[in-house]
Amino acid sequence: MQPAKILERVVPIGTLAERTGVKVETIRYYEQVGLLPEPERSEGNQRRYGRAHVERLAFIKHARDLGFAVESIRTLLRLSDTPGMACDEAHAIAASHLDEVRDKIARLRSLEAELARIATVCSGGVAACDCAVIEALADHAQCEHHGH
Repeated sequence: MQPAKILERVVPIGTLAERTGVKVETIRYYEQVGLLPEPERSEGNQRRYGRAHVERLAFIKHARDLGFAVESIRTLLRLSDTPGMACDEAHAIAASHLDEVRDKIARLRSLEAELARIATVCSGGVAACDCAVIEALADHAQCEHHGH
């Protein structure tokens, strides 16, 4: 990513996408859902993006990379656009997202343990009808992960 070059002048959407690592379709989507303001257009009706677009897109991309939902990003952008506001809402959004991530990690660890258990009961080399993995997957009651 080379934001310094983009900041010097307005650029078309393809250049913005190339230099930020955000696909053209994704940039258009962010415009459609109101996260990224519509840019000015050239006489040939091409989108022209400037510094403010680059900075906002960088914010959105970073938030998406961290797994924030579009609605959370919308609220965080609103708060960012109003620097005098208290950051309580931003803190609540981040704390809630952290709880969701920790819950997902716990579920993934449980899933990992169950898959490791299933994989170790099968030594391979037997007919599918005698395969412990197939049996375990066919009978959910055998799953230690069952009910989680």
